[in-house]
Amino acid sequence: MSSMKKYIAEFIGTFVLVLFACGTAVAVGCSSEMGSGYLLTALAFGLVIVAMAYSIGNISGCHINPAVSIAMLVSGKLSVKDFIGYVVAQVAGAIAGAAVLLPIFGADCGFGANALYQDNIGLSILIEVILTFVFVIAILGVTSKTENGAVAGLVIGLTLTLVHILGIALTGTSVNPARSIGSAVFAGGAALSNVWVFIVAPLAGGVLAALVYKFLTSEKKQ
Repeated sequence: MSSMKKYIAEFIGTFVLVLFACGTAVAVGCSSEMGSGYLLTALAFGLVIVAMAYSIGNISGCHINPAVSIAMLVSGKLSVKDFIGYVVAQVAGAIAGAAVLLPIFGADCGFGANALYQDNIGLSILIEVILTFVFVIAILGVTSKTENGAVAGLVIGLTLTLVHILGIALTGTSVNPARSIGSAVFAGGAALSNVWVFIVAPLAGGVLAALVYKFLTSEKKQ
């Protein structure tokens, strides 16, 4: 599979993620007081992963998330060249997805952007590192055995739903720098000025998951 086809697949996957999942957040509301909207938003993020995993997974691996790509890089499953290509494609796809939300919902819709938890940068970073760690270590585990191929997309999608069920009320759940950048570019204001938190923390969580998983699965040398 050519690298360009992989990048195009990652662009499409991240475009769909932002359009459908962030679009659902805007359409139904995702505050913790609105239980149905909250759950629908969490499900939308998870279901997009399921749909994309079984459509582009055999092309690019369906990372559609720089935190996943950096974990694969650390794990030796992705080259530096492809990592850069993946991330560029993911960010471009996310921005394109958010751009489609603009004429549908208007410039003041919020675009499903992330926000600091209680205006606390440190706490927000901690939350995002933990959420991303759980998500990425599940990905590394389920994709480590080829016999899991048939169910991997479902497991990964449900895990993303899980972290959103907790995280939406806290930071809006990023666990994905590309998705956060796409929303923040159009939301502007505080979302844009704080977007670095939702870039750094998920990337750190992805690296941590890769290192911990590598440690847990490494065999002792005799």
